[in-house]
Amino acid sequence: MGDTVTGRFESRREAELAVEHLVQEHGVERTDIFIEPESNANSAGVVEAGADAESGHPGFDKNSEPALEGAITVSVDVNDDQVDVVRDVMTEAGGEI
Repeated sequence: MGDTVTGRFESRREAELAVEHLVQEHGVERTDIFIEPESNANSAGVVEAGADAESGHPGFDKNSEPALEGAITVSVDVNDDQVDVVRDVMTEAGGEI
């Protein structure tokens, strides 16, 4: 039997960190992970983080205005025996379950 675990993240960086840990450390298939903005607007979250905060490229001004239009939702289809691990990883990365 399977289940879906959903987490809400305030920054794209937090969401990506959770996905990275799930795939690389816990063997969750990337095709079982779904990432989308919480609202209808394209969004990088509600908090600037990482590359959204400023450009690290030489020759570019460090001036950014990321599309902070709402939180990022990460949903993971998992087997029953993975539910607790997925919840823990999402929480550790900053997500709200």
